[in-house]
This record gives sequence, C-alpha cells and structure tokens, in this order.
Amino acid sequence: MPVTFRPFPGFDRFVLGTICVLHSVFNFLKFKAMSAVSITNVTVLDNPASFLTPFQFEISYECLTPLKDDLEWKLIYVGSAEDETYDQLLESVLVGPVNVGNYRFVLQADPPDPSKIREEDIIGVTVLLLTCSYLGQEFVRVGYYVNNDYDDEQLREEPPTKVLIDRVQRNILSDKPRVTKFPINFHPENNESGEQLPPPDDPSETDRNGEPAAPVENHTEKQGS
Repeated sequence: MPVTFRPFPGFDRFVLGTICVLHSVFNFLKFKAMSAVSITNVTVLDNPASFLTPFQFEISYECLTPLKDDLEWKLIYVGSAEDETYDQLLESVLVGPVNVGNYRFVLQADPPDPSKIREEDIIGVTVLLLTCSYLGQEFVRVGYYVNNDYDDEQLREEPPTKVLIDRVQRNILSDKPRVTKFPINFHPENNESGEQLPPPDDPSETDRNGEPAAPVENHTEKQGS
C-alpha cells in the first residue's frame, strides 16, 4: 500500500528554517577555514627598480583567531612560463607568534639569479608570487606581473645579442594583483579525525588594489602595540 506524505501545518516554514540553519553552519565552517588570517594590504616598495635590486614588500594582515604555529611567507620568481624548474624561491620566512590582531612587516628578498634564467626569458613579462602557508598548507597566493626591459630607448629598440643585466629595469605591476585563496584547516587539533581540508577545484580569485602605506621597519610589528 503506497504511503502518502501529508505535510504538517507550518511544514514550509520548518523546511525554510532548516535550510537557513544549514546555510549558516556552512558559512561559519567556511569562515573558520578560510578567514583565520586575512591579508589586508600589500605595498610594493622601491618600484620600478633595477633587475638586481632586492625586493621589498610591506605586508599587512589580520589574524582573527590565535594560531599555535608560525605563518610561512614565500616569494617566488617565475623564470619561465613553460618550465617551472626555472622558478626561484627568493625568500622564505617564518612569522610569529600569531595572536588576534593586526600586523605589518616588510618582507625583503634578494633578486633572482640571472644565471639560472634562460637568456630569452630575462627580457619581457613574467610573474612574481607571494604566498602564505600555515602548517604546510598554502591558503593565499598573490600574483604580480613583472615587466623586465632595458632602461634605455636605444637598447629597447636594438637589444644586444647578450643581455646586459645591469641595464635591465623591472617594473612590478602592483596595481592589479591576482589574489587566490585556498580553504585550509587552521585548527586541525579541533578535528577529531585529524583530516585536513583539501584544496578546492576552483579556489577563490579576486583582484585587489593595495593602497600605499607608510614604510615600517624590517620586522614583524603588531599594530597598536
């Protein structure tokens, strides 16, 4: 005998309320996974500059929940669009402790080694990646286009056969960074199974324009302290 389902009075409101609760729980879990640390601003200092000039990035970020371990910041220079083996890790630093609050520091890194870049890839447009990870999990990546060209018009019009690296100027296109966010588990100790959240198939990407800020000393600084 077929069973007929008869909605009880207020069934529609019950279903709608349940959906709202589940949606709120999902958003809360997503917030906990993605928003423990948020980059609020990145300012590229000393730009444009000579190719051999060290990089300087003033990074501001906010921590919404205390973290037990340090954050790992990396700066990577993409030496070739076709072959990632030419990528160069310019700097990797650990920053901590990380308590609730707003922070700001200057990340300095040596320029890429031109001897490890193919001659045909030095002049032109490439990419610079600023990443941040926690417990080995990358949760944000800021990508910048970098245009390398000669500082002299005649050299640009008639480039020499061999690159004159001391005459190459780099220009980081800092006004249109590509920000990619990955959801991770910032508190695996609270997860009974101990499993980490896998990176999504479609990480969140946004364009963000950073506003210039006053230079600070080259160390981690908690704002307002």
